[in-house]
Amino acid sequence: MHTKFSSVLSEINSVSIGDSHADLILENCSLINVYTNEIQEKIQISIKNDRIAFVGNDASHTRGPKTKVLDVKNKHVCPSFVDPHIHIDHFLTPAEFVKKSLLCGVTSLFPDSIDIVSVCGYRGFKEFLRQTQNLPMRFFHTIPGGLPVDRKFSHGKTLSIEEEKDAIGLQSVVGLGEVFAWTKVTKRDPKTIKSLKQMHENHCIINGHTAGASGKKLNSYIASGIFSCHEPINFDQVLERLRLGMWIMIREGSIRRDLKEIVPLVLSNKIYKNRLMFCSDGLDPSDITNIGHIDHCVRESIKLGMNPIDAISMASRNCFDYYKMGNEFGGIGPGKIADILILDDYKKIKINKVILGGKIVVSNGKLVEQINTPKIPTWMQKTVKIPKLQANFFNVNSKNNAETVNTISMKTEIVTKKSTSDLDVKDSNVVASYDKDIWKVAALDRTFGSKTHAVGFLENFGADIGAFASTWSFHENDMIVIGSNENDMADACNKLTKSQGGLIVVKDGKTLASLPFQMGGIISTDPIEKVTKNFAKINDVLSDSGCKFKKPHLIPLFLPFLALPDIRILYSGIVDVKSRTFIPTIQTNL
Repeated sequence: MHTKFSSVLSEINSVSIGDSHADLILENCSLINVYTNEIQEKIQISIKNDRIAFVGNDASHTRGPKTKVLDVKNKHVCPSFVDPHIHIDHFLTPAEFVKKSLLCGVTSLFPDSIDIVSVCGYRGFKEFLRQTQNLPMRFFHTIPGGLPVDRKFSHGKTLSIEEEKDAIGLQSVVGLGEVFAWTKVTKRDPKTIKSLKQMHENHCIINGHTAGASGKKLNSYIASGIFSCHEPINFDQVLERLRLGMWIMIREGSIRRDLKEIVPLVLSNKIYKNRLMFCSDGLDPSDITNIGHIDHCVRESIKLGMNPIDAISMASRNCFDYYKMGNEFGGIGPGKIADILILDDYKKIKINKVILGGKIVVSNGKLVEQINTPKIPTWMQKTVKIPKLQANFFNVNSKNNAETVNTISMKTEIVTKKSTSDLDVKDSNVVASYDKDIWKVAALDRTFGSKTHAVGFLENFGADIGAFASTWSFHENDMIVIGSNENDMADACNKLTKSQGGLIVVKDGKTLASLPFQMGGIISTDPIEKVTKNFAKINDVLSDSGCKFKKPHLIPLFLPFLALPDIRILYSGIVDVKSRTFIPTIQTNL
């Protein structure tokens, strides 16, 4: 983590006054000051251990015979970047994620590890925290606050009140993650209220998720002591929340990119930016490799007309101010932790060096710090508990020649609606129809290994493949399989069980693309380069096969997601989210 300030107070004081010497001095800095909104030229910065001791025009009094001096040569220097809300418990191990995030100038992450908890419970949460230790990145963890999504239907693992209390005391835990089922707050769900009270009693920050809330419901949510939200998708939503005292994280990630909708109107309306931040909410391996992380947010905001210093402040100081950690992080000043970027071009956010706790970890676009992946425990690699399946496992039985079925119609990769269709029955089994673009879809209990499963029909998928299966689905983590025929559906599921998780596309028994997720069935233990290649192939194969959506991998991810309307599928059945009822696969008997 970092040195406790009280333990180094005298040492930092001594260096700053010149009674002892700095370890490192940065000379000829053009300092981007996020406290005064100015650029100070010819500044020198003295660093002792992991903290800044002196900032001014002449640091010679802090220089000793062993002090290293780095001439920045008038490059711009600013605090490093922060992602104040991110889910990193998918795709990549924390170590592999750090390799790319550091190159983007990010040195601090606030992860919400909700999916690892839904699969592995509190034991998984503690192990995931261990996986982030001893990496060249600051991890400030939040306790997953959104499980279960809906107690009537959700069946993923969650944390008890007692486990949440214990988690508060764990090193690097700073608060509660997004409380996204906001109706639980407004209706004062007993467990939710107990959780919120416990967090407040322990002086924890609580992150919000207020999609769809406004007026008195939004007021009720905020009045419960939840003061941030990353869900606004337009300026009106941002403004309503800012007016009520919330902090806003403008989301720019792999699932949603809201920056271009919000920033121009923030600027034209001359809104104060001191409660605005950037966050990703989550990044897939292709996006962080090809687009970037928080550096992209800063860069794009500047292109949209934002003052560069404001954009940098939103990526640094504002985040730590929100988390009440601004005394130690988020800016360049005496006593602060020395997390610093040296920029070749501050408007284009071209990063020359990244300094983490006074040590250079990135130089000229390359890591100079070795990053080792901690060993993954065996139990965390055995989470897919499904026996070998036969094709008839996916039959929808009928004695008729045809049936009218309820379908899950895909409007986007994420949004669904209820529809119906007439389908043929062959050998007492209702079958999918390529001509009607209706596929079978099934949800299986891979976490607990129960034999309960649901089979339905998916409309508007479009890809001419045998089957597409995944063990990663938001907060439920069922195994989801979409298929044109039962043989390939069984084959895809069996292959994922053998590999203990991942994404896979098969046709006629042949694997067309696969991305293994060996850790919890949601994280790959492979290097990021290999993961990125396999991830791209999954989407490319599906798109080339006719899938109507740009990011097909999102479809099984969201199909069980109960926080969104209209129709979802879980291993327990097909759910109408609005009415909170199960609906049958077959609508009528002809």
